[in-house]
Amino acid sequence: MNGRTASGTAAPASRPRLLVLRALGLGDLLAGVPALRALRRAHPRHEIVLAAPAALAPAAEASGAVDRLLPAAAPCRAVPRTLDWTGPPPDVAVDLHGNGPPSHRLLQALRPPRLLAFAHPATPEIEGPAWHAGEHERDRWCRLLRWYGIDADPTDLLLPRPHTASPAPGAVVLHPGAGSPARCWPAERYAAVATALRARGRRVVVTGGAAEDDLVARLAKQAALPDTDVFAGGPPFGLLSALVADARAVVSGDTGIAHLAVAHAAPTVTLFGPVPPAQWGPPALPRHIALWHGPPGDPHGARPDPALLRITPDEVLHALSRLPEGNAP
Repeated sequence: MNGRTASGTAAPASRPRLLVLRALGLGDLLAGVPALRALRRAHPRHEIVLAAPAALAPAAEASGAVDRLLPAAAPCRAVPRTLDWTGPPPDVAVDLHGNGPPSHRLLQALRPPRLLAFAHPATPEIEGPAWHAGEHERDRWCRLLRWYGIDADPTDLLLPRPHTASPAPGAVVLHPGAGSPARCWPAERYAAVATALRARGRRVVVTGGAAEDDLVARLAKQAALPDTDVFAGGPPFGLLSALVADARAVVSGDTGIAHLAVAHAAPTVTLFGPVPPAQWGPPALPRHIALWHGPPGDPHGARPDPALLRITPDEVLHALSRLPEGNAP
């Protein structure tokens, strides 16, 4: 990806530019990969510029669908107030961020000749398809593009194998963190799963984001994990991808690493709470098991969702035992 941390420097005048807004998290980016690849195929001459958090540049590059990342983010998954875009307007702008109108207006301010987005009563000048609440995220954005005549396949989501070697091939990867407390299964339950797996001879490693050191340390202490099996502090994307790609299985909540494991065809057991797997879950393949007891709740709640707490360690262990042996190449 050329100039992936650039802040909107104009491309050569002879090359048209297509701007995609998806200023969200890792899981959101990976769920949007099928749509990004569809745009790449439909516009092979365009420079594809993705407006997203700067930290996602390696993931965007791995998708093979993005030429350049334009750093853009806002707290709490909100729409950025501005985009640091320079030069002529983008020839095409695509709203993969939400259903508007704030995201629509952000892109309209750049005066693109063509804007692809969902319809909204507050922006009647956009003649896009209707937004369907409860639609699966991968299907949603592919449907948007198909409405505009762009063929898009929601199953086109796999990433190439990482170049980095895994420091723990064949291990079960536990990731206790998530974007909000409502989606965090208790660390004590992860520790119970880790202890049981280690008693059966399985290697277990734990990962965590940059702000999850305390959570990871608590899990590691309760499960008596050695320091070599603790990857805290937000591992670099390449290292995290390698861990996931060569894992026996990845156990996590509904968060970015679950989507990364799906993208690397690694077996997963994903624990859903406030949001059902029908909206954010893995493909219906034997190597992926989604646990959910419902009903839906508040994904931004300040404590673990009651539906998430209905999942027990024994249920997770049983799900792990049901996964096919081995891992896809």
